[in-house]
Amino acid sequence: MLERAGIKTERVEDGIQCVNMIEKMPADTYDMILMDIQMPKMNGYKATQAIRRLPDKDKACIPIIAMTANAFEEDKRDALAVGMNGHIAKPIELDKLLSMLSEVIRQQENC
Repeated sequence: MLERAGIKTERVEDGIQCVNMIEKMPADTYDMILMDIQMPKMNGYKATQAIRRLPDKDKACIPIIAMTANAFEEDKRDALAVGMNGHIAKPIELDKLLSMLSEVIRQQENC
């Protein structure tokens, strides 16, 4: 869906791989992370916390949006509490996702 909208994407299988990619790549490699909450090995909450603790401030501040089937208000609060910048529930609607991406990027200028 994102690639059809002209956005370059990369995927990993779990939270550990996500954290490892952010650690090894230069800080400006990725503009944003769309984080699933329910992943094997390390869930999205723990992966977000690990990224937020990285010593490189530019990497630690990368915008992270929860993309999850967990759609209750408490799920949104939990995502924000661990340091995510937004929450969008599945099934994903492209217009809502693109709107969320734009808003988070605008807000990110003051990390």
